[in-house]
Amino acid sequence: MPKKIYVFKRFERFWHWSQAALIITLLVTGFEVHGIYSLFGFEQVVGYHTIAAWTLVGLWIFAIFWHFTTGEWKQYMPTLEKADAMIKYYAVGIFTNAPHPFRQTTRHKHNPLQRLAYLFVLLVIGPTIWFSGWLYLFYDVWPEYGLANLPLEWVAVAHASAAYLMLIFLIVHVYLATAGHTPTAHIKAMITGWEEVEDEDENEEQLRT
Repeated sequence: MPKKIYVFKRFERFWHWSQAALIITLLVTGFEVHGIYSLFGFEQVVGYHTIAAWTLVGLWIFAIFWHFTTGEWKQYMPTLEKADAMIKYYAVGIFTNAPHPFRQTTRHKHNPLQRLAYLFVLLVIGPTIWFSGWLYLFYDVWPEYGLANLPLEWVAVAHASAAYLMLIFLIVHVYLATAGHTPTAHIKAMITGWEEVEDEDENEEQLRT
């Protein structure tokens, strides 16, 4: 019989939705900066993009502090346990109504593939976006730091490539958010903090830990 457990703390939910809003803002404004479409005008959209970027930097700094002081950083430690089962589930099982091979608990909130995906964001996509973005932002002072010969095109390609990877991650993330026992179950959990799990699954997970 399913029961509800409190999985996502208040700050986690605030961080998740604030980060999502800022990333979407950065994608929308960033693609306009690159000339894909026109909504606000170049000068205005650059300002919006810069404000959103610095706001996200501040949010990430606070989130890093929170994760390390609460021990929640352990939720993102990568593991390959049940990774093959998750791949099979996402490739086939999700379309055949197969049982989900992973159940959330307060100690294990993310399945193995989620952990690997978040690690890729933290170690590859995020740093590429931030370093290339800062190079863009401080282009005028490149000569002072010996970067006068750095091709701006390289920075542009790195920044845009990371942005597209972030967009792909966002699309997949939204799609998989609908892969709960109902299409809105995981979304509701990230709003309320409460996730429905089966009693026996929760007990087995707690026994293993």
